[in-house]
Amino acid sequence: MIEPHEPPEEETRDWAGNYFNYFTEIEEHFQRARGTGLFLLSPLDWALIETWKNAGIPLEAVLRGIDVTFEKWRNRRGRSRAERINSLAYCAQAVMQEAEAMAGTRRPARPQPSQPPFSPDELRSYVESNAAALRRHQDPVFQEIAAALERLASEIGQYASDLEELERRLTALEDRMIAAARARQSEEELLAARRELDRELRPYRSKMTADQLAMLEKQFLERRLLESLGLPRLSLFYLG
Repeated sequence: MIEPHEPPEEETRDWAGNYFNYFTEIEEHFQRARGTGLFLLSPLDWALIETWKNAGIPLEAVLRGIDVTFEKWRNRRGRSRAERINSLAYCAQAVMQEAEAMAGTRRPARPQPSQPPFSPDELRSYVESNAAALRRHQDPVFQEIAAALERLASEIGQYASDLEELERRLTALEDRMIAAARARQSEEELLAARRELDRELRPYRSKMTADQLAMLEKQFLERRLLESLGLPRLSLFYLG
């Protein structure tokens, strides 16, 4: 395990600037470590990233966990050239180990980036496009959420310098949207999604704890549910 350390000031500043690019940073880092820039993450991989984000796993811990996993893979004797790390799930143990190591080290409060990661126009466009996507559904709950998003878009100026408050409001609306979508899901649709999850997760179950598996299952099923209904993700983590 890599010894925990305080990141240099420049590294911490970069992390703050990329806070809402959590998904993109991890995807690109995994692709670079694997040496295949065109490699696409699977639905299981994206769900795993969501569990890390929701659990508050620092971006640095995830990136270092990926590096540790690939270093061990490269140094492993007797491995076949055909063997590749094809999923972020292979990195799950190392990521949690790095997160635990970092948790034992006193860390500075997250500084605000010197430049906002999104402009007001980008934020307004993102919120408005999500509202438009929800307007395409006749369900009254989705219409109410769309109206709330439209109000946020009209007031985006007051949130441009307080993205954490905007994220809280968007996340609350997303939670409500997911709950409404889940109430409309049939038993057969849920069963099909669980079968897909079982197929994808089978090779990696031994690499995760019961709590990690439970969180991953929740995120995977939510992602599949929203995709099946054509509903957008509202969190700023999906802007980009």
